[in-house]
Amino acid sequence: MRRVLIFSLIVVVAALQACATMPTGPSVMSLPGEGKSFEEFRSDDADCRQFAYNQIGGVTGQQAAQESAVRSAVVGTILGAAAGAAIGSASGDMGAGAAIGGGAGLLYGSAVGSSYAAGSYYEAQRRYDYAYLQCMYAKGNQIPGYRRSAPRRSYTPPPPPDYPAPPPPSDRY
Repeated sequence: MRRVLIFSLIVVVAALQACATMPTGPSVMSLPGEGKSFEEFRSDDADCRQFAYNQIGGVTGQQAAQESAVRSAVVGTILGAAAGAAIGSASGDMGAGAAIGGGAGLLYGSAVGSSYAAGSYYEAQRRYDYAYLQCMYAKGNQIPGYRRSAPRRSYTPPPPPDYPAPPPPSDRY
């Protein structure tokens, strides 16, 4: 019984350590605006990184993923232990049922949590990137794929030449 619980814990710890650590910061590129020095660009970059970080609630994508994984593992363990205790009480050994249910819940909760963790990371990173790009664009920097251009002058074409009037409709079919 105890071996199953220890084995489950080792598997969960190994699975959580195998998660790749993603870099914090933008995953998109921006370039200095026209006429901006590199120092101005670096200052804008630092301001926009802080702005984006605040826009997503002050957590990095990695932190959001870790919180999601741990939360799912804890909920799975609690629900598994409760279900195991209920089933174990019916068979007369509530403690063993709770231990088995807790171990199974920990494994299942960790597996589900790792899936949700990846989604949490990418959603937080996507929101961070959008906020960062908006800030950099507003400060006059270049965003690949977006081009600042002068307003276009409208060109009104000349009126059509005088054409002869069409012939009147005939009454014959």
